[in-house]
Amino acid sequence: MSTENSSDPVVAGGPADDPDADLRDRLADAVAAEAVFEGWCRTALSAASRRLELPTGEADRLFPGGAIQVLTFLSERADQRTVADMEREGVASLKIRDRIKRAVRIRLERHVGEREAVRRALALLSLPFNAPVSLRLLYKTVDAMWYAAGDKSTDFNFYTKRALLAGVYSSTLLYWLNDRTPGSEATWSFLDRRIEDVMQIEKWKSQVKSWTGGEVKSAKR
Repeated sequence: MSTENSSDPVVAGGPADDPDADLRDRLADAVAAEAVFEGWCRTALSAASRRLELPTGEADRLFPGGAIQVLTFLSERADQRTVADMEREGVASLKIRDRIKRAVRIRLERHVGEREAVRRALALLSLPFNAPVSLRLLYKTVDAMWYAAGDKSTDFNFYTKRALLAGVYSSTLLYWLNDRTPGSEATWSFLDRRIEDVMQIEKWKSQVKSWTGGEVKSAKR
């Protein structure tokens, strides 16, 4: 999903009639499992290919960009699945803050993956030459969350909402990586506090608008 057409759902993995879709899914999952031990590298891709007993060269055909392309695929697929889960749950009846909170929680609980694989993925994405990929994936994730939350903004708020959520999601993800509480309850308490911080910023923005004579638009929160 992009700013050029923000009303379209995220699509990961290509067209629905892609004959390689199922195999690409299975290979990506296998690479993620290997990444826990090998990291996100060609070695993990090769090991995953052997596990699935793929013909020589098949893994490179499916993911010619190597492990970083697998990471991109998995992140975009997770975005797509988060949107689908939120739509199935009918989050439209919730307040905005609760929709966003639900989006972050669904993404982390169901679609982020094994903690050690995620830790290694973040290490790879933090390298300077991977910064463009890292920023693009983060943007796509928060954009998908706002899409699932029903955001229809097209003005400057479109960008500020995504910037704020990027901070909330990133900090919550890092907190989750080191959370060992039952059911990750400490993470969800942390998320509640971060969402509340954002709500305070929104209230402050509304106050500034009122002081400067700007139009204050009410929102269901």
